[in-house]
Amino acid sequence: MQKAAVFVPHFHWDREWYEPFQVFRHRLVAALDTVLETAEADPDFRFTVDGQMAAIEDYLQMRPENRDRIEALVTAGRLAIGPWLILLDEFLCSGETIVRNLQMGWAAAAELGGSMPIGYLPDMFGHIAQMPQILARAGIEHAALWRGVPGTVDGHAFRWRAPDGSEVRTEFLFDGYDNGLDVLLVPDQIGRALGEYAQITAGRWGGDPVLAMAGTDHNAPDPRLASWLRRASSDERPITIATLDAYIRTHVRDEVTTVVTGELRSHVRGNILPGVLSVRLGLKQRMAVAERTVDHAERMNALWSREDDAPFLSLAWHKIIESTAHDSVVGSGTDETCEQVEARLAEAAQTARAVRDAALAEPAARVPGDGHLVANPLPFPRTTLVEVDVAGPSQGSTPAATGADGTVRPVQLISEAPTVLSDERMDASHLERVLRRIHRRELFGRLIDRYELTPGSLVFHLAEVPTSGPFDLLILRREVADAAAAHPGEWRVTTLEEARATALVPVTVPASGLTSFRVGPSDRPAAPVAAPARGDETARTLSNGLVEVVIAADGTLDVTGADGTVLRGVGRLVDGGDRGDSYNYAPPAHDVLVSTPAKTAVELLESGPLRSRMRVTRVYEWPVALSDDRDLRSGRTLPTPVETLVEVRAGEPFVRLTTSFLNQSADHRLRFHVPLPEPAAVSASAGQFAVTERGLTAEGGWGEYPIPTFPASSFVSAGAVTVLLDHSGEYELVDDGRELALTLLRAIGSISVNIHPLRDEPAASEIPAPGAQELGARIVNRFAVLPSATGWQGANAVALAEEFRNDVLVARGTAPVGGPLPPDAPGVRVEGNDVLVSSIRRVLDHERGAGTELRLTAMSDTGSTVRVTGAFTEATTVDLLGRPLRRTPAADGLELALGPWEIRTVVLR
Repeated sequence: MQKAAVFVPHFHWDREWYEPFQVFRHRLVAALDTVLETAEADPDFRFTVDGQMAAIEDYLQMRPENRDRIEALVTAGRLAIGPWLILLDEFLCSGETIVRNLQMGWAAAAELGGSMPIGYLPDMFGHIAQMPQILARAGIEHAALWRGVPGTVDGHAFRWRAPDGSEVRTEFLFDGYDNGLDVLLVPDQIGRALGEYAQITAGRWGGDPVLAMAGTDHNAPDPRLASWLRRASSDERPITIATLDAYIRTHVRDEVTTVVTGELRSHVRGNILPGVLSVRLGLKQRMAVAERTVDHAERMNALWSREDDAPFLSLAWHKIIESTAHDSVVGSGTDETCEQVEARLAEAAQTARAVRDAALAEPAARVPGDGHLVANPLPFPRTTLVEVDVAGPSQGSTPAATGADGTVRPVQLISEAPTVLSDERMDASHLERVLRRIHRRELFGRLIDRYELTPGSLVFHLAEVPTSGPFDLLILRREVADAAAAHPGEWRVTTLEEARATALVPVTVPASGLTSFRVGPSDRPAAPVAAPARGDETARTLSNGLVEVVIAADGTLDVTGADGTVLRGVGRLVDGGDRGDSYNYAPPAHDVLVSTPAKTAVELLESGPLRSRMRVTRVYEWPVALSDDRDLRSGRTLPTPVETLVEVRAGEPFVRLTTSFLNQSADHRLRFHVPLPEPAAVSASAGQFAVTERGLTAEGGWGEYPIPTFPASSFVSAGAVTVLLDHSGEYELVDDGRELALTLLRAIGSISVNIHPLRDEPAASEIPAPGAQELGARIVNRFAVLPSATGWQGANAVALAEEFRNDVLVARGTAPVGGPLPPDAPGVRVEGNDVLVSSIRRVLDHERGAGTELRLTAMSDTGSTVRVTGAFTEATTVDLLGRPLRRTPAADGLELALGPWEIRTVVLR
């Protein structure tokens, strides 16, 4: 029987959850005050600060005078901090965000004496496949975690292997991160209780000492803990107090032979609470927007700006990472907590947007004011559509877009704006009031181009870009005053805007590069549109030569791909009850599924040649809520129109879809179904540097029913169907693999429920969360359906998902109107099959100066040969913490051989 034991005092600190951040921070400060006092009073005491630096940062903001005390304990090895900035949900943020989390946490810990070199992941709701590679490429050899470990692991450790073959030794907290607390319940009986626990778990420890994690949520250990353990220790059963780092790297001796490859999402030894993937949709969408915006801001700042806006970008990243906490973005907090997460993500996006726009303003200053600048955030050239506001065409003229090289392309006008903004009659004595609306030259959001002043009439002509020369407000005031005095009585004041239109313009942009164009009349013929988009309202079809959509009588879609693959019945909506909570879905025992619309209407909105759109409106009778008996849905229904915008663009092999409805029902789940041509036994979803395959079932065995709903970030694929995604979400292969179901909404009313039909124990207290019902909210989801018999790899889904999620960036020129357009400007170009570039940013080395850092991942089992070109002469490969590994001359470009699923980071100079 195991004799020795190591106790690891710690706490687990949810930064925000059933209380908002500031309430929990008040408790945190008191808890860490206790920890510091205990450590300084008792030299045997050790403490592990939950693996996240946010707790230390939040504390020091309130107790800055204690910085030296913390640093002294860290340096002495008695306080373990880091390596993360925050303990995140790994599936609901990007892989790049996970890397930045580790980088920021490691750097913050270094300033206080150094990080614990353990990938501590105690309470995440499952773990991504590439986590071992992320840790290994940061030089971290060990991990420690609880949830998601499969039943094949029968010891207290295993070797966790990533898809690329990287491994980390992983301590399995098989009884959770608080397994030592039961032993401590009666301080005078610790020895006996420890003996019983060691006997019960003896088969797990081998020759290693028992690990007793002595801590729980939001509480410091009792200051008497070390003295209790000294009394309980004996020669027969010695007890040591250590940090988690010391236990793993000093006390463990047995060789670990069990290997687990890939993601950890088993329910067998702990609940993984998969319902968090789909609750509070807005948080997932805001996370995606914030991540995308800061990514684009970094790329624009690195490639096209002379300013280093690193402090703003660091602030944006910090707020994003704070929001990835596993009780934040998951949406399992109270309404006020979730509102604060939304606000934090909005602030992150706003900060990043400011950097992005400032960076674009520099090259936009070289584009004439009647032209537009287009920037491509992706490192491969692309042809796409941009939507811009332009001067309306004169009668009988046909507008076209002209690029810097003289190429003329057709445009598609999709709307025209009214030209009369105001038409008022007033007494001459009130004319001065009209002039108060003018701020220097601005009026009604436009600029005064010219004005006409005649007896009894004042006409303003507005333009976005004035062409009539200078404007002097003081002269206008004097002229109006003189005219009003000379002509008393009624005046007519009219404000006219130049004719405006919204135009779709096709543009071809270099890799990570810039192009520009202007729209206006052209006497030269426009180049023909390749694979033009067409719409036929009578036949209810949209097509472009690569993909065709036929809208059926029930509002579903028949989609035919470029290779002839046909998907029938795409978009069947299935609404069912949900008596669960934020952590787990639960259908009522006597559920009523609604999948047939009461009414259907189809309207053609645009008919090409660049973009064709139809709006399908289906009205459903959905129950308003569950009944008083939560195993039944209410018999009262409300008619709910659901709009689906179906869009086909010239040159794209997929169909863009946007669903939208005003949610009036509570306690329900709505899913979008895509039938497969043939049943599929396996699905694959992309996210966090990997494409992960999953079967039709999940491993159970604990107190949670293993419902086979799974996460997806950038796309999900099954058989001949690939769906490109706008944000992280949830999917399931249903009906024995015959249909792919995407969750559009899960509306529930409680953080956790005490009695849950698919979970044995509560996940939290039963606290109301009415905001999670999303009542009165407009629920919008955007995705695309890509048919291909060759699956996601043959369909080039990695690149297409990047194009779908990352629109080009457009800015109006600010140089004098009528000048020449600047030539196209290429940036960094990356060539290679199935290569994901997750980051392009400016980095600074104090010895070698500024460089451009790229992070690349081979998204396939076969690896990829990659060629990188741009304005650089050498490349330095660095680890995920930015430490240099090797330097390569690259005057003629950089050739990289990436292994299967390998993440590689290089700095170009």
